[in-house]
Amino acid sequence: MDISTGIPEVIIGLIDGPIDFRHSAFQDSNITTVKDSQYAACRSADGIACMHGTFIAGMLCARRGLVAPAICPDCKLLLYPIFSEREKEALGNKNSTVPLLPSTTPKELSNAIIETVDAGAKIINISAGLSTSSLLAYKELEDAYNYAMRKGVIVVAAAGNQGNIGYRSLLNYRWVIPVAACDEQGRLTPMSNFGPSIGSRGLMAPGVNITSTSPNGGYSKMVGTSFAAPFVTGAIALLWSTFPKAIVEHIMHSILMLNRIRGRAIVPPLLDGESSLQLLRNHH
Repeated sequence: MDISTGIPEVIIGLIDGPIDFRHSAFQDSNITTVKDSQYAACRSADGIACMHGTFIAGMLCARRGLVAPAICPDCKLLLYPIFSEREKEALGNKNSTVPLLPSTTPKELSNAIIETVDAGAKIINISAGLSTSSLLAYKELEDAYNYAMRKGVIVVAAAGNQGNIGYRSLLNYRWVIPVAACDEQGRLTPMSNFGPSIGSRGLMAPGVNITSTSPNGGYSKMVGTSFAAPFVTGAIALLWSTFPKAIVEHIMHSILMLNRIRGRAIVPPLLDGESSLQLLRNHH
């Protein structure tokens, strides 16, 4: 983070809840929406959708110098609000209870991916679960991921918080980088999903006691893979900002090089931005 604050040409697609745009941390942020009709403040500031979207947006593009991570504040954030504001599940409280990921349908998510790609995103962050079975394959979702791959758009997805091992349809595509959550010591958290597809193609990133923006101008602490994924998304955005002429394959190779060294595993390696940066320097 010391070498860059990002560049606006690197566009991060955020498929999530709506954002409380009135938060002072977003005063100088470059945030827009895929559709003009989606640009509206949260209707329910205490709902899961608004809390989730506002929190992750703060991780990615809040103003530097505040308590939120603000990984890539000068990147452009392209929001596609997909979660219903009618949802009333608890996202987590001030004691950092483990949240459920907000859910969407395969069709809704597929449409959101395609429209976000068409709107110019280079990286897409998805911190969501499916409202249908995670054990089934969905052709429309596979088609959307393949579309992103053809367009050179990297997809980063939270691994989920059920503490399960095995197949998950949302993550079982070679163009998706699954992200598990680790604690302050770099250990996989008990609630984080893991398994062969996550271990061999994914990464671990901090997901415990993360502080970021919350609606109505506040800040809160959260725990979960939802909040680990933006660290990977933000790292990719900073790498691409530092090497804007790098092709997508080089970015993917640099961020996932430890997976290639380790081979097949069920627990992914820790995100290592310094090593990724050095590898790109060697290429460029």
